[in-house]
Amino acid sequence: MKVTDHLAQAQGKTLFSFEVLPPRKGENIQNLFSNIEPLMEFKPPFIDVTYHREEYMYQRHPNGLLEKKTVRKRPGTVGICAAIKNRFDVDTVPHLICGGFTKEETENALIDLHFLGIDTVLALRGDPIKSEGHFIPNPDGHAYACDLIGQIDDLNKGEYLNQEQDETAATNFCIGTAGYPEKHFESPNSGADIRYLKHKVDRGADYIVTQMFFDNEQFFSFEKRCREAGIMVPIIPGLKPLTTKSQLTMLPRSFYLNIPETLAEAVHHASNNEAARQIGIEWCINQSKELMAHGVPSLHYYTMSKSESIRRIASALF
Repeated sequence: MKVTDHLAQAQGKTLFSFEVLPPRKGENIQNLFSNIEPLMEFKPPFIDVTYHREEYMYQRHPNGLLEKKTVRKRPGTVGICAAIKNRFDVDTVPHLICGGFTKEETENALIDLHFLGIDTVLALRGDPIKSEGHFIPNPDGHAYACDLIGQIDDLNKGEYLNQEQDETAATNFCIGTAGYPEKHFESPNSGADIRYLKHKVDRGADYIVTQMFFDNEQFFSFEKRCREAGIMVPIIPGLKPLTTKSQLTMLPRSFYLNIPETLAEAVHHASNNEAARQIGIEWCINQSKELMAHGVPSLHYYTMSKSESIRRIASALF
């Protein structure tokens, strides 16, 4: 089932969903399964699986010349989604990104997903690779998430890149996209950010899942601005509990978000990481309760493939 079908069938009840990372190259998939297993008692209707694009490294040869080599740190998302779907009988949502893919490679990935019966995808631009500093699209790929969404929507209409076959089957993907309660860091202002998001919805996005945030007022304001702009698709809040003291600086630096002063002070004065984690869990539980009372369609948790904190949060809510 599509994500939007799950949301419709819930009839206003807030669902529980989460995101996992593919295991690192060389790791056994059982490590991933063991972190998903404790969360299955809360009956997630879908699980997101991220995609980590290739990185580059330069190897110096004895003659002094540098050779550019591609490095993949994690296996592909399509296979991981199929494995999770087979192991747990749950719908999976693979992330598709612009970076590192040609349009033809994107189409091939979508054909594989359609063949496997995976009918929801989350379409993202993706982050720049570390060696480039800023996002550089593939010359034969997409520069923006809205164009990736447009390609998926074309497939849903039966429009392929090369119409060599007389008959081509239309796909039926539900398309998710990302929203940023505190504004995407590259947008000049929040108004422009909402206009970009509206364009993604107009191109075919069926629902929005947000970047993590720690202040619900940011989400409520974001949702209000979306509705005022005519964005009427479901908006799913994305949440992550703080789990270490170092995340006070790491998360704002990596995700361009604010941590409320009350939470930051409490974590800063925590005696150790275990105490900080407990503070983060309690904050996330209170966040989640307020969002559930507000009537959000699902609470979507970023697990980083570590389930214990999310299990404790879900136990208090579902």
